[in-house]
Amino acid sequence: MIAHPRPLIEVFAMIPDFRKPRGKRHPFAAIFALACCAMLCGARSYSAIAEWGRNYGTRIAQALGFTHAPPYAATLHTVFRHVDRDAFEAHLSAWANQVVESRPPGVATPEPAIALDGKMLRGSKKQGAPGTHLLSALAHQVGVTLAQHAVDDKTNEITAVETLLQHLVLEDRIVTMDALLTQRHIAQTVVDKGGDYVMMVKENQPQLRADIELVFTLPPVGDHQATARTVDLGHGRIEQRNLTTSAALVGYSDWPGLAQVFELGRHVMFPKTGRLLLDSRVVDVSMAYNPIVVTLASLKPFFFNHLQSGVRFSDHGGA
Repeated sequence: MIAHPRPLIEVFAMIPDFRKPRGKRHPFAAIFALACCAMLCGARSYSAIAEWGRNYGTRIAQALGFTHAPPYAATLHTVFRHVDRDAFEAHLSAWANQVVESRPPGVATPEPAIALDGKMLRGSKKQGAPGTHLLSALAHQVGVTLAQHAVDDKTNEITAVETLLQHLVLEDRIVTMDALLTQRHIAQTVVDKGGDYVMMVKENQPQLRADIELVFTLPPVGDHQATARTVDLGHGRIEQRNLTTSAALVGYSDWPGLAQVFELGRHVMFPKTGRLLLDSRVVDVSMAYNPIVVTLASLKPFFFNHLQSGVRFSDHGGA
């Protein structure tokens, strides 16, 4: 039986309240619930959140837990400035993990997947912190942020990711990431915590990239490579993607946890001009703690959910 996560407003009630008992006017959980609802409706400032709460009247305010009129922007500013951020993120991260665990396993993606990605914080310039960069762990299936860690700039993601991984439940989960995070110590950490990974491989790992490219350029004798293919029509172009897998490097490469590698080829044709674009990427996959061998059906959703959504494939050649 799948356990359902507790309501988010109950999670808000668990966050320590820094305010003194005397003079409290608004429940702590109600303030967070107000901010959550207002931001889902597009509010992006303390003033906008406060205005949203007052515009929707007494019924909504009572449903959120308020016993008086919703707070003004100054109160919101005080609460969010002084709240224990570590405790706040810990409770929300635990709740987000419950949300992921409560989801029934999919046919193509029986194991939950987590995407590691760094982004510039939107609106940080207006808040007086221009260029704020966050490394986040995002659940593929539900789009919920499981954890995040602030970094000085994009080059520091490599060192910051270890801290982020320590706060994540990785057992029986698959971690996807871009080439910047394709590092030996990151692969080792994921495997040590009982997880698996899908890593993009580029020039920052020259030996691994050369080994993978050689496997697909000159396949070893007995290497049965499977291929999946998709063709998309639209926006004035025809785009074909080919995904080919190989297990030839298992036992040869010393990359931590390596179990399969695959190559993604992309062919884009513009019928009006006849112009043709060719592109290929190589990827390293670990499923060391999964007793089921990785198949094309399981690789495709993890890879394409990290890059984009809504891609459908048809399989060719014994996956």
